[in-house]
Amino acid sequence: MKKYLILLFGVVFFSSCLSNKELTYLQGNPTSNSEIKRINNIPYKLQVDDILNITISSKKPEIVAVFQKQNLNNGTGNGGGGSNGSSQGYFSDYSIDNYGNIRIPTLGEINVLGYTELETRRKIEDILRQDYINNDESLYVSVKLSGIRYTILGEINNTGTNVIYQNRVSIIDAIANSGDITDVGNRKAVEIIRKTNNGTKKFVIDLTNIDVLNDEAFYIKPNDIINIKPLKEKSWGTGTTGLQSLTTIVSLLTLISTTIILARNL
Repeated sequence: MKKYLILLFGVVFFSSCLSNKELTYLQGNPTSNSEIKRINNIPYKLQVDDILNITISSKKPEIVAVFQKQNLNNGTGNGGGGSNGSSQGYFSDYSIDNYGNIRIPTLGEINVLGYTELETRRKIEDILRQDYINNDESLYVSVKLSGIRYTILGEINNTGTNVIYQNRVSIIDAIANSGDITDVGNRKAVEIIRKTNNGTKKFVIDLTNIDVLNDEAFYIKPNDIINIKPLKEKSWGTGTTGLQSLTTIVSLLTLISTTIILARNL
Protein backbone atom coordinates (compact mmCIF):
# COMPACT_ATOMS: atom_id res chain seq x y z
CA MET A 1 0.00 0.00 0.00
CA LYS A 2 2.80 2.36 0.91
CA LYS A 3 4.52 1.73 -2.44
CA TYR A 4 1.40 2.65 -4.32
CA LEU A 5 0.99 5.86 -2.33
CA ILE A 6 4.61 6.84 -2.98
CA LEU A 7 4.17 6.11 -6.68
CA LEU A 8 0.98 8.18 -6.77
CA PHE A 9 2.74 10.98 -4.96
CA GLY A 10 5.60 11.03 -7.47
CA VAL A 11 3.42 10.87 -10.57
CA VAL A 12 1.09 13.65 -9.47
CA PHE A 13 3.91 15.84 -8.17
CA PHE A 14 6.07 15.78 -11.30
CA SER A 15 3.19 15.93 -13.78
CA SER A 16 1.50 18.88 -12.12
CA CYS A 17 4.46 21.26 -11.86
CA LEU A 18 4.90 23.76 -14.70
CA SER A 19 8.30 23.81 -16.39
CA ASN A 20 10.08 26.96 -17.48
CA LYS A 21 9.54 25.92 -21.10
CA GLU A 22 5.82 26.43 -20.66
CA LEU A 23 6.24 29.88 -19.12
CA THR A 24 9.09 31.46 -21.13
CA TYR A 25 8.39 33.50 -24.24
CA LEU A 26 10.33 33.43 -27.53
CA GLN A 27 12.64 30.50 -26.85
CA GLY A 28 15.29 29.24 -29.25
CA ASN A 29 17.23 30.89 -32.02
CA PRO A 30 15.66 32.45 -35.10
CA THR A 31 15.79 30.20 -38.14
CA SER A 32 17.51 31.63 -41.19
CA ASN A 33 15.08 32.35 -43.96
CA SER A 34 16.14 33.60 -47.36
CA GLU A 35 12.56 34.26 -48.41
CA ILE A 36 11.44 37.81 -47.72
CA LYS A 37 8.05 37.74 -46.07
CA ARG A 38 5.87 40.75 -46.74
CA ILE A 39 2.58 39.52 -45.33
CA ASN A 40 2.90 41.59 -42.14
CA ASN A 41 3.57 44.71 -44.22
CA ILE A 42 0.39 44.48 -46.30
CA PRO A 43 -1.65 47.63 -45.59
CA TYR A 44 -4.75 47.04 -43.49
CA LYS A 45 -8.07 47.31 -45.31
CA LEU A 46 -10.80 49.12 -43.40
CA GLN A 47 -13.80 47.21 -42.09
CA VAL A 48 -17.18 47.89 -40.52
CA ASP A 49 -16.90 49.33 -36.96
CA ASP A 50 -13.38 50.68 -37.47
CA ILE A 51 -12.93 54.22 -36.14
CA LEU A 52 -10.96 56.76 -38.15
CA ASN A 53 -9.31 59.99 -37.09
CA ILE A 54 -9.64 62.39 -40.02
CA THR A 55 -8.05 65.83 -40.11
CA ILE A 56 -8.83 68.38 -42.83
CA SER A 57 -6.81 71.57 -42.49
CA SER A 58 -5.51 74.52 -44.47
CA LYS A 59 -3.68 77.81 -44.05
CA LYS A 60 -7.11 79.31 -44.63
CA PRO A 61 -9.11 77.74 -41.77
CA GLU A 62 -12.33 79.44 -42.81
CA ILE A 63 -12.32 77.40 -46.04
CA VAL A 64 -12.16 73.99 -44.34
CA ALA A 65 -14.31 74.83 -41.31
CA VAL A 66 -17.44 73.43 -43.00
CA PHE A 67 -15.81 69.99 -43.27
CA GLN A 68 -14.91 69.71 -39.60
CA LYS A 69 -16.76 68.04 -36.76
CA GLN A 70 -17.49 70.16 -33.74
CA ASN A 71 -15.32 69.36 -30.74
CA LEU A 72 -17.41 67.80 -27.97
CA ASN A 73 -15.67 69.75 -25.24
CA ASN A 74 -15.32 73.30 -26.52
CA GLY A 75 -17.50 73.50 -29.63
CA THR A 76 -14.63 74.40 -31.98
CA GLY A 77 -13.71 72.63 -35.18
CA ASN A 78 -11.16 69.86 -34.82
CA GLY A 79 -11.01 68.29 -38.24
CA GLY A 80 -12.20 64.91 -37.15
CA GLY A 81 -10.60 65.36 -33.81
CA GLY A 82 -7.92 63.51 -31.95
CA SER A 83 -9.26 61.78 -28.87
CA ASN A 84 -7.77 61.74 -25.42
CA GLY A 85 -9.44 58.40 -24.68
CA SER A 86 -11.24 55.62 -26.47
CA SER A 87 -14.71 56.84 -25.42
CA GLN A 88 -14.10 60.40 -26.60
CA GLY A 89 -12.63 59.08 -29.85
CA TYR A 90 -15.78 57.09 -30.47
CA PHE A 91 -17.84 60.28 -30.51
CA SER A 92 -15.35 62.73 -32.04
CA ASP A 93 -13.87 60.51 -34.77
CA TYR A 94 -15.53 58.75 -37.68
CA SER A 95 -17.01 55.27 -37.27
CA ILE A 96 -17.51 53.06 -40.32
CA ASP A 97 -21.17 51.99 -40.40
CA ASN A 98 -22.69 48.67 -41.49
CA TYR A 99 -22.66 49.81 -45.12
CA GLY A 100 -18.97 50.72 -45.06
CA ASN A 101 -19.61 54.48 -45.01
CA ILE A 102 -18.30 57.38 -42.97
CA ARG A 103 -20.23 60.64 -42.79
CA ILE A 104 -18.22 63.86 -43.02
CA PRO A 105 -19.86 67.29 -42.63
CA THR A 106 -20.70 68.87 -46.00
CA LEU A 107 -19.12 65.95 -47.92
CA GLY A 108 -21.82 63.55 -46.74
CA GLU A 109 -21.40 59.78 -46.85
CA ILE A 110 -18.20 58.33 -48.31
CA ASN A 111 -17.73 54.59 -48.74
CA VAL A 112 -14.35 53.40 -47.44
CA LEU A 113 -14.99 49.68 -46.90
CA GLY A 114 -11.98 47.70 -48.08
CA TYR A 115 -9.87 50.83 -48.57
CA THR A 116 -6.49 51.39 -46.93
CA GLU A 117 -5.77 54.54 -44.93
CA LEU A 118 -3.80 55.94 -47.88
CA GLU A 119 -6.56 55.18 -50.36
CA THR A 120 -9.13 56.79 -48.06
CA ARG A 121 -7.02 59.94 -47.72
CA ARG A 122 -6.63 60.21 -51.49
CA LYS A 123 -10.36 59.68 -52.02
CA ILE A 124 -11.25 62.50 -49.63
CA GLU A 125 -8.61 64.77 -51.20
CA ASP A 126 -9.98 64.08 -54.69
CA ILE A 127 -13.55 64.92 -53.62
CA LEU A 128 -12.42 68.14 -51.94
CA ARG A 129 -10.32 69.34 -54.88
CA GLN A 130 -12.82 68.39 -57.57
CA ASP A 131 -15.99 69.70 -55.93
CA TYR A 132 -15.05 72.20 -53.23
CA ILE A 133 -11.45 73.46 -52.99
CA ASN A 134 -9.54 73.48 -56.25
CA ASN A 135 -7.15 76.38 -55.72
CA ASP A 136 -5.74 75.83 -52.23
CA GLU A 137 -2.27 74.24 -52.31
CA SER A 138 -2.11 74.24 -48.50
CA LEU A 139 -5.00 71.77 -48.19
CA TYR A 140 -3.96 68.92 -45.88
CA VAL A 141 -5.84 65.69 -45.22
CA SER A 142 -4.77 63.06 -42.70
CA VAL A 143 -6.47 59.69 -42.18
CA LYS A 144 -5.44 57.31 -39.42
CA LEU A 145 -7.04 54.54 -37.44
CA SER A 146 -7.97 55.75 -33.96
CA GLY A 147 -5.72 53.18 -32.32
CA ILE A 148 -5.90 49.40 -32.56
CA ARG A 149 -8.75 47.95 -30.54
CA TYR A 150 -8.68 44.32 -29.42
CA THR A 151 -10.49 42.06 -26.95
CA ILE A 152 -8.56 39.57 -24.82
CA LEU A 153 -10.15 36.71 -22.88
CA GLY A 154 -9.22 33.65 -20.86
CA GLU A 155 -6.10 33.20 -18.75
CA ILE A 156 -4.93 36.82 -18.77
CA ASN A 157 -4.54 39.05 -15.74
CA ASN A 158 -6.67 41.87 -17.17
CA THR A 159 -9.38 40.66 -19.52
CA GLY A 160 -11.46 43.05 -21.58
CA THR A 161 -11.36 45.37 -24.58
CA ASN A 162 -8.35 47.69 -24.92
CA VAL A 163 -7.05 50.25 -27.39
CA ILE A 164 -3.34 50.78 -28.12
CA TYR A 165 -2.52 54.03 -29.90
CA GLN A 166 0.17 52.78 -32.28
CA ASN A 167 0.32 52.14 -36.01
CA ARG A 168 1.31 48.51 -35.46
CA VAL A 169 0.64 46.28 -32.44
CA SER A 170 2.07 42.80 -31.94
CA ILE A 171 0.48 40.01 -29.93
CA ILE A 172 3.28 40.51 -27.39
CA ASP A 173 2.31 44.20 -27.06
CA ALA A 174 -1.35 43.28 -26.53
CA ILE A 175 -0.55 40.69 -23.85
CA ALA A 176 1.87 42.99 -22.04
CA ASN A 177 -0.74 45.77 -22.12
CA SER A 178 -3.23 43.36 -20.50
CA GLY A 179 -1.06 42.33 -17.57
CA ASP A 180 0.55 39.18 -19.03
CA ILE A 181 -0.74 35.62 -19.24
CA THR A 182 -1.38 33.86 -15.93
CA ASP A 183 0.82 30.92 -14.85
CA VAL A 184 -1.86 28.46 -15.98
CA GLY A 185 -2.36 30.07 -19.40
CA ASN A 186 -1.28 28.10 -22.45
CA ARG A 187 1.38 30.17 -24.19
CA LYS A 188 1.88 27.45 -26.81
CA ALA A 189 -1.62 27.70 -28.27
CA VAL A 190 -2.83 31.31 -28.19
CA GLU A 191 -5.90 31.78 -30.36
CA ILE A 192 -6.54 34.89 -32.46
CA ILE A 193 -9.99 35.26 -34.04
CA ARG A 194 -10.01 37.80 -36.83
CA LYS A 195 -12.94 39.11 -38.81
CA THR A 196 -12.05 40.05 -42.40
CA ASN A 197 -14.00 41.26 -45.40
CA ASN A 198 -13.83 37.65 -46.66
CA GLY A 199 -15.07 36.00 -43.46
CA THR A 200 -13.75 35.01 -40.05
CA LYS A 201 -10.29 33.48 -39.61
CA LYS A 202 -8.77 31.71 -36.62
CA PHE A 203 -5.04 31.56 -35.95
CA VAL A 204 -3.23 29.51 -33.29
CA ILE A 205 0.31 30.65 -32.44
CA ASP A 206 3.06 29.45 -30.11
CA LEU A 207 4.48 32.35 -28.11
CA THR A 208 7.22 30.16 -26.58
CA ASN A 209 8.86 29.78 -30.00
CA ILE A 210 10.90 32.70 -31.34
CA ASP A 211 9.79 31.88 -34.89
CA VAL A 212 6.39 33.33 -33.99
CA LEU A 213 7.93 36.67 -34.95
CA ASN A 214 7.56 35.57 -38.59
CA ASP A 215 3.96 34.39 -38.22
CA GLU A 216 1.30 36.25 -40.21
CA ALA A 217 -0.78 36.64 -37.04
CA PHE A 218 2.05 38.09 -34.92
CA TYR A 219 0.80 41.62 -35.56
CA ILE A 220 -2.82 41.94 -34.53
CA LYS A 221 -5.47 43.79 -36.51
CA PRO A 222 -8.24 46.09 -35.28
CA ASN A 223 -11.08 44.22 -33.54
CA ASP A 224 -9.11 40.98 -33.12
CA ILE A 225 -10.25 38.63 -30.33
CA ILE A 226 -7.40 36.98 -28.40
CA ASN A 227 -8.23 33.86 -26.40
CA ILE A 228 -5.76 32.43 -23.86
CA LYS A 229 -6.73 28.83 -23.12
CA PRO A 230 -5.87 27.22 -19.76
CA LEU A 231 -3.28 24.49 -19.29
CA LYS A 232 -4.45 21.07 -18.15
CA GLU A 233 -2.89 21.77 -14.73
CA LYS A 234 -5.69 24.22 -14.00
CA SER A 235 -8.41 21.62 -14.50
CA TRP A 236 -6.48 19.21 -12.26
CA GLY A 237 -6.27 21.86 -9.56
CA THR A 238 -2.90 20.57 -8.32
CA GLY A 239 -1.07 23.91 -8.41
CA THR A 240 1.50 25.51 -10.66
CA THR A 241 4.58 25.31 -8.43
CA GLY A 242 6.22 22.49 -6.53
CA LEU A 243 5.06 23.91 -3.19
CA GLN A 244 1.45 24.22 -4.35
CA SER A 245 1.51 20.69 -5.77
CA LEU A 246 3.07 19.34 -2.56
CA THR A 247 0.37 21.01 -0.46
CA THR A 248 -2.36 19.53 -2.65
CA ILE A 249 -0.87 16.06 -2.57
CA VAL A 250 -0.34 16.12 1.20
CA SER A 251 -3.97 17.14 1.65
CA LEU A 252 -5.06 14.33 -0.66
CA LEU A 253 -2.95 11.74 1.18
CA THR A 254 -4.25 12.97 4.52
CA LEU A 255 -7.80 12.55 3.28
CA ILE A 256 -7.07 9.03 2.01
CA SER A 257 -5.33 8.02 5.25
CA THR A 258 -8.17 9.39 7.38
CA THR A 259 -10.72 7.53 5.26
CA ILE A 260 -8.79 4.23 5.61
CA ILE A 261 -8.46 4.62 9.39
CA LEU A 262 -12.15 5.37 9.80
CA ALA A 263 -13.07 2.42 7.58
CA ARG A 264 -10.95 0.05 9.68
CA ASN A 265 -12.56 1.24 12.92
CA LEU A 266 -16.08 0.62 11.72
